[in-house]
Amino acid sequence: MAVRVLPRNERTVSLRALPLISFDPLIALAAGGLGACSLVVLHGAAPAYVSRQAIYLAVGFVVMLSASRLDYWRLRSIKWLLYPLMIGSILLVIGAGSAVNGASRALSIGGVSFQASELGKVLLIVFLAALVADSPRKASATELTLKVVAFALIPAALVIAEPDLGSGLVYFAIAFAVLFVAGIPARQLTVLALIAVGAFVFALVIAPAIGLHVLKHYQEQRLTGFLSPSQNPNSYDHQQVESVIGVGAGEGTGRGAGATQTTLGLVGTEAPTDFIFTVVGERLGFAGAAFVLSLYALIIWRTLRIIGAARNLFAALIAGGAVAMLMFQVFVNVGMTIGIMPITGVTLPLLSYGGSSVLTTFLTLGLLQSIYGQARAASAPRSRALRV
Repeated sequence: MAVRVLPRNERTVSLRALPLISFDPLIALAAGGLGACSLVVLHGAAPAYVSRQAIYLAVGFVVMLSASRLDYWRLRSIKWLLYPLMIGSILLVIGAGSAVNGASRALSIGGVSFQASELGKVLLIVFLAALVADSPRKASATELTLKVVAFALIPAALVIAEPDLGSGLVYFAIAFAVLFVAGIPARQLTVLALIAVGAFVFALVIAPAIGLHVLKHYQEQRLTGFLSPSQNPNSYDHQQVESVIGVGAGEGTGRGAGATQTTLGLVGTEAPTDFIFTVVGERLGFAGAAFVLSLYALIIWRTLRIIGAARNLFAALIAGGAVAMLMFQVFVNVGMTIGIMPITGVTLPLLSYGGSSVLTTFLTLGLLQSIYGQARAASAPRSRALRV
C-alpha cells in the first residue's frame, strides 16, 4: 500500500516573493507570553536565573524570526548531513558531557551548557520528514514504518542511555506523529503503540523480576512509584508529593510571595526547570495555570492549522512532528507536577529555565513560521504576496 497525503514535491514559493514580515502573529504572541510568564515565575522561585533566561528568550526570538525567513525546502537536500550531526552531537555529550544528577546530558563550553538531546528533537523532525517525503512512490506503508522507526530508535536509545528518558520518549512521539501525518494505516499505528506498551512493561516489570535492569534504579522507582507516592513520601517521588501540594495550595489566584513549596526547596532544585509548572500553580493559582495552558493551546491550534495549510508533504510532516513534540512535553510535564504522570525529566517549552530548550523550541517555531509564510504567499495572488 503506497502512502499519499499531499503532493511530495510541490514547492511553495520563492523567498523573494515573500513579504518582509510573513509569519503567524498568534504563534509569536503566544511564545512571547510564555517567555514573559517564565521570567515572572522565575523571579519568585529562582531570581538568579532571571537575567540569563531573559537573554535566552531574546536570542530565541531572533532565532525564530531568522528561521521564519529560512527556505525550509532546502533542508530536504541535506537530510543525510542532519542525521549524522544529531547522532554525533549526542555521542559527544555522552563521552565528554558533564554529569547532572548522575546523568551525562550537557556539554559545557565556556560556562554555557549545551544539551544535544534538545537540538536533536528538531533535527529528527526535519530528517524524518525528508525521509518520508523522499521515499519511493511505490514504497509500502510497512516498509516506510520500519524505516522511520529504525532511524528514530537509534538516537532515542542513545539519549535514554545518557540517561535522559524524557527526551528519548519525545523522540518516539515525534516518529509516531510523522507516521500518522504520512497516512500510515491505523492498524499499523496500533501495533506500534502495543509494542511500546509491551516494551514499557518489560522494562519495569519483567526485566527487574529476572534480575535484568534496563533502566537506572531511580528511573524504575519514579516510573512505578508515582502510582502511590503518598505511601512512601521519602522515596524518589517525594518531589511529586510536594509538587501536588504546592499546586493545590495555589487555589484560585495563587499565594504570590507567600509560596513556600517552591521557594523553600521542597520540590528540590528542579523547581526552575522540570517543576516550573508547580511554581506557576502555587504562585499564580488556577488562573495563572489556565492562562499558561491557554497559550500552549493557542500554539498547538495554530500549528494544526499550518498542517492543514501545508502545500506539500514535507511541510506537513515537519509541522506534525513539531506539534507532537510540543504536545507531548506539555502533557508529560504538567502531568507529572499534578501527579498523573511519572517524573521523567521533561521540561516545559519556553517556561522552564534552560538555553538549549528555549532555543530549540524557538527554532521549531521558526520553521513553522516559514511553512506558514510560504503557504500563505503561495495561496494568495502574486500582487498580494509582494505587498509588504
